[in-house]
Amino acid sequence: MSKDRLIIKGGKPLFGDVKISGAKNAVLPLISMSLLFEKSFTLENVPDLADTRLMIKLINALGIMTKFYNGVIDFHGEPQNIEAPKELVSKMRASFLILAPLLSKKHNAIIPMPGGCEIGERPINYHIEALQRLGAETSFQNGFLKATLPNGKFYGNIIKFPQVSVGATECAVMAATLATGKTLIYNAAKEPEIVDLGNCLNLAGAKIKGLGTDVIEIDGVSKLNPVTYSVIPDRIEAGSFAIIASITQGEINLLNLNPNDLNTFFEKLKQTNVNIEVYNDTVKVKGVSKINSVNVQTEPHPGFPTDLQAQFMSLMCVANGKSIIEENIFENRFMHVPELRKMKASIKINGNVATVNGLKQLQAAFVKATDLRASMSLIAASLNANGESVVSDLSHLKRGYENFEEKLFNIGADIR
Repeated sequence: MSKDRLIIKGGKPLFGDVKISGAKNAVLPLISMSLLFEKSFTLENVPDLADTRLMIKLINALGIMTKFYNGVIDFHGEPQNIEAPKELVSKMRASFLILAPLLSKKHNAIIPMPGGCEIGERPINYHIEALQRLGAETSFQNGFLKATLPNGKFYGNIIKFPQVSVGATECAVMAATLATGKTLIYNAAKEPEIVDLGNCLNLAGAKIKGLGTDVIEIDGVSKLNPVTYSVIPDRIEAGSFAIIASITQGEINLLNLNPNDLNTFFEKLKQTNVNIEVYNDTVKVKGVSKINSVNVQTEPHPGFPTDLQAQFMSLMCVANGKSIIEENIFENRFMHVPELRKMKASIKINGNVATVNGLKQLQAAFVKATDLRASMSLIAASLNANGESVVSDLSHLKRGYENFEEKLFNIGADIR
């Protein structure tokens, strides 16, 4: 039997504690950042994911030595190579995050076009324009981006993003850290993962202000000092397990998270009638027999996260009444809908808007995951469904959720 599928018997409330792992979306830029250090750097609370291991391989290919053990990565050395291997970059879009730090340290970089989940265009032109503002020259040749710093370093400048981009903001922050002079980034992303990257850089001696606001100010420094830093908890994993508690009418304690990172999401979940108790770094989520329909629209942080849209839709499939779900971040983010329909969900799509008519319970089916967050929405739906579902193509899931089957099993899920 294929290891990348899960057989799930649904209709059973799940109870227990789930310890939230380090954040996938925070750890990838932090691993890229290791290229900026002259000596050593240590990361803690690192999730063991396919994407984490791929990013480590990419850093290794550029000449940085690493040791990954018990949720810790030790980095040592400086980059030696300027070209990233195509077979690694093509598997993950976040691999493009190496561009700015590699260029900063080696003054040249050759990066193939990145791959990753097929959830929309996600162009990299904002990244490139930001680096050009700081003095980089770029060209495309045979599917590779070639970048160079003709003056041997970045120079501070004003960067104004036409729209909010998390990846481009991370790129600009890493480029400006060791630049000569001051950089101002307008319309910067406010995501907790950006704040985490900035906090780590500041701990190492960077001078970054305005993290978590739409204007980030950076005074360039000459070098970074060795530090040990702990990755923030994964708010998307926390939100996913909150949905699982809700859709199974169970009760789950989410441990080791920053509840403030999910304020908008928890407010929406409360409106569905689900019982939520928030403590310092713990949230108790208790499902109810009658879920209210709630409308959501995805927005950049602090709005409703696009990475929880698919999971929330699964919950709305069993809510009382009609809900409208509007996806404003990625244009391909409804690929889970045909699969949910196999489970008898009533969903109509019009452009970037889904209309969901709730029913009492979903029906078991054979469904296929199309991307990382779709995988989770189908697992949540299967845990609710009457009968035995098979969720296939779960290789996506390993990219973003650590020890997922074990965590489900520990709260009583009937899975194999």
